[in-house]
Amino acid sequence: MKVRTRFAPSPTGYMHVGNLRTALYAYLWARKNKGAFILRIEDTDQERIVEGSVELIYRTLEETGLTWDEGPDKGGAYGPYIQHERKPIYRKYAEQLIEKGVAYYCFCDKERLEELRTSLQLRKLPFRYDGRCKKLAKDEVREKLAAGVPHVVRQNIPTMGATAFSDEVFGTITVDNSTLDDQVLVKSDGLPTYNFANVVDDHLMEITHVIRGSEYLSSTPKYNLLYQAFGWEIPHYVHCSQVMRDAQHKLSKRDGDASYADFVEKGYLKDAIVNYIALLGWNPGTEREKFTLEELVEAFDLSGISRSPAIFDVHKLTWLNGQFIREMPPEKFHATALPWILKAVKREDIDLAKVSRVLHERTEKLSDIPGQLDFIDALPDYSPALYVSKKMKTDEKISLESLRAILPVLESVTQWDHGTLHREIFALIEKRRVKSGVILWPLRTALSGKQFTPGGGIELADIFGREESLRRIRKGIELLEKTA
Repeated sequence: MKVRTRFAPSPTGYMHVGNLRTALYAYLWARKNKGAFILRIEDTDQERIVEGSVELIYRTLEETGLTWDEGPDKGGAYGPYIQHERKPIYRKYAEQLIEKGVAYYCFCDKERLEELRTSLQLRKLPFRYDGRCKKLAKDEVREKLAAGVPHVVRQNIPTMGATAFSDEVFGTITVDNSTLDDQVLVKSDGLPTYNFANVVDDHLMEITHVIRGSEYLSSTPKYNLLYQAFGWEIPHYVHCSQVMRDAQHKLSKRDGDASYADFVEKGYLKDAIVNYIALLGWNPGTEREKFTLEELVEAFDLSGISRSPAIFDVHKLTWLNGQFIREMPPEKFHATALPWILKAVKREDIDLAKVSRVLHERTEKLSDIPGQLDFIDALPDYSPALYVSKKMKTDEKISLESLRAILPVLESVTQWDHGTLHREIFALIEKRRVKSGVILWPLRTALSGKQFTPGGGIELADIFGREESLRRIRKGIELLEKTA
């Protein structure tokens, strides 16, 4: 059996973290087994379609490396891969179900259904269609169809017995048929509901493993009744528990939770996002936490998927993102960080490659970069109190003495580079017989006017160059002399 998995998103907006995880697990299982990964667009709910969403789905999968073998843009032997283009197929199979007595036409209008819903709510009962139209005589049904009375097609759920199914994560689950609703299979516009279309499509596309969220567990018995009615082989079910913001709340865009695109905009690397999402509800069976996509394919197994909901921990994602950043080759980090550096640095006399070098080991996410560089274009106004550091054993007086000693040393430097600056400044430290912080803390403060910077005093002097560094040191001396 060749493994065939599918990702079947609805084009209704952004790519939710949970959706991306579903796509990732389906991709990993297909690649692990040298199978096929199929992209199918489920657009039967035309009213909820958001313009540009299909392109967003393509772009997200491409950016994250989840390449598909068959789909709307690539074709394949099982197309069309967009559901609204498969409308005649669904009608054909719906009619087969009606002939078998497994489905029936329902002519109830919205008003009657709302009355039924209200009645059940008053009795604190969940909504279930009462089966009124399944009792209609065949002649009456034909007359209504001939007259063009609006209708849907409903599944005829048995009222007795139970339906059981096996899931790779949750094991065997049995549900009493009496608890199941006669769900709508084909809507009044002739398009199928998700619950019908996914069964037909998964069978016709020969999907072997249906990987989706655990919110579909309750609907799976209805799917199995359809499979059984057609005499089709039931696929392997893999239901993944929900991704939660905390113990009580699911991730929700409505509540401000980030989508994949939001995380990219916040400066997270796509490789880190994919890595972290893989760990939301899956355990490799080891203590290892950092994986490339190729390594995830090798390590992934369905047995590692947990039944427990996964809590999205943005701090863990940030830590993991930092690991990916620090392992990037310097050239790649520079190219990746450059757009973020340019948001803060407009001066043309600054060597941006030197800026990226000091950022490389000090960046957790790319969006941190502009805030770390807000002193480069212009020295901010700052308080002399920044020169006080108990740890470095400096205060305003000691810092003033240090800057007065640093200034002539740097004025005499003719070859301005990191190596020369390091040698001359540490020679000064040795000559004055002081801790390095006594010299380096005032130097960094004078050059940046900030308490925290991505680089130390020597690195910043190398970045600024001779004239700007000397100018800022002289300004620091002037500031401290006013408070002396």
